[in-house]
Amino acid sequence: MKIVIVSDTHGSRKNIENVCECNPDADMLIHLGDVEDDEDYIEAIFECPTHIVGGNNDFFSRLPREEEFDLEGHHIFITHGHAYYVSMGEAHLQEEARRRGADIVMYGHTHVPALTIDADLVTLNPGSLTYPRQQGRQATYMVMKLEKGKQPEVELKTV
Repeated sequence: MKIVIVSDTHGSRKNIENVCECNPDADMLIHLGDVEDDEDYIEAIFECPTHIVGGNNDFFSRLPREEEFDLEGHHIFITHGHAYYVSMGEAHLQEEARRRGADIVMYGHTHVPALTIDADLVTLNPGSLTYPRQQGRQATYMVMKLEKGKQPEVELKTV
């Protein structure tokens, strides 16, 4: 299963359209918040199931703030991350993910890509497609390949 993971598009469509064009074989799209009213558009251009959570800039959105679901034998917890103080580190979020029995947790908010692989938990942030903050300021997203009984494979991609 190929999962495209994005975050922090902030209403800009150019890079999300590029991601869609580069991944026509995506089995799922996960958006980790700060969509800014583009959720219907994003769901329409991707021809696969989507999971989209609301971020701190999705003020009047009806998007859920977090979701949990199972895929290919993995329990996944997704959130924008601001409620777990991710700008100060991943510890609170990882603690909550473990409490929920997740073995994969995804977040956004920081606009900086991150990947932490522990024995019991994969923690990832795809960065931002619109306002990247890491050195080089390159727009990024991630592609995760999931297969039952195997460790997830995660690749950071640039737009």
